[in-house]
Amino acid sequence: MTRKYILWALFVLALYVIQSSLMPFISIHGISADLLLLFVVSVSFQKGSRNGSLVGFLSGLLQDLATGTFFGINIFIKMIVGYVCGRFSKQVFKEQFFLMIAAVVFASAFNYVIYASFMFMLGYSFNLLLQFNSVFMPMMFYNVVFSLPVHIGVCKMCERLQEDK
Repeated sequence: MTRKYILWALFVLALYVIQSSLMPFISIHGISADLLLLFVVSVSFQKGSRNGSLVGFLSGLLQDLATGTFFGINIFIKMIVGYVCGRFSKQVFKEQFFLMIAAVVFASAFNYVIYASFMFMLGYSFNLLLQFNSVFMPMMFYNVVFSLPVHIGVCKMCERLQEDK
């Protein structure tokens, strides 16, 4: 049982290391994929809302502690995304990759709206149209492109850990 949690923790840590060290090399204006968000969406589709919420909380906590930005915002976003995608996964076929893409688009849009709302409430000024073109669109592009490798990795992990039982 502990081996399973250690493997999942190493997988999440590897995703975060890739996100923070390698993704900046292929970013557009500092914007790249949020691999932890993609991980939360994928796990939620595989394991349901309860596990999705837990994984969202832990992934968000890791991201908040490591980045030092507004503490709690990533926890909130990823936990809600994990719950919603997990609830949605009970009514759809998990094998259809198109639904994973739709969930990634939803999660990316939700992530952007929450961040933009916090910036607005904190008094930061920003041009919504400019931010949409320079932040949201590259983030959406990267998240859609990298959703397949992350989803395949999560599926392989689930299969491997299922076989070990």
